[in-house]
Amino acid sequence: MGLHPDFLRLPISHRGLHSAGKPENSMAAFRAAIASGFGIECDIQAAADGTPVVFHDDDLTRLTGAEGLVRALGIDMLSMLRIMGTDEPIPTLAELLAEVAGRVPLLIEIKDQSLKASEDIGDLSERVAGLVAGYTGPVAVMSFNPHSVATLHKTAPDVPVGLTTCGYEGADWPDLDPERREHLAAIADFERIGASFVSHDHNDLDNPAVAALKNRGIPVLTWTIRTTEEEKAARRVADNITFEGYLPEGR
Repeated sequence: MGLHPDFLRLPISHRGLHSAGKPENSMAAFRAAIASGFGIECDIQAAADGTPVVFHDDDLTRLTGAEGLVRALGIDMLSMLRIMGTDEPIPTLAELLAEVAGRVPLLIEIKDQSLKASEDIGDLSERVAGLVAGYTGPVAVMSFNPHSVATLHKTAPDVPVGLTTCGYEGADWPDLDPERREHLAAIADFERIGASFVSHDHNDLDNPAVAALKNRGIPVLTWTIRTTEEEKAARRVADNITFEGYLPEGR
């Protein structure tokens, strides 16, 4: 299943169109993106009871001031927290799907529950699949972890899936051994897991694996663009951008 054309037409806001008072991955940021006609990228973690929640970090401290891991709290406790000192609660994926309702493309990243790109991913992919399988708007799911993508594709084969990718430098990925980093940087799992696109680090767009996919007509998205200059450089390779902190050219 390929990407909906809107994923290549509309710039994608990173964690929503967040700004002062509209924190990342909040309903306020998502509503701002919808109002401006931008696509939305969001991150999914699992609550202790398995509920898919929209939250980037593995732990709660940076975004809520609370201590501990997201996965240590059930949805009732997580719903009481607020994001970055605002009145914005942590949304569930179900709430986000209902809010977007097909108005803009929604790019969902499942965060690696194993933390090591291993098979120890729990049932988050199946739970996400159950929610997005009946969604009628433009939606796609991706992850750094190929096992998460493969499971989503197996569970919901009609939902487009892709890999979030990068150069996997050792300093940024200390928990992965060199062989695993080389394998992931080569995007070697693309065919096996049923992927139909990649979202690649804009600092590594000269990666030969990216060029090989692009030469085959595979859509290449890129993250995270923060200036007009970065956008111009990225668009020489990428079909579309995920952005934050500025408004893309022509918008």
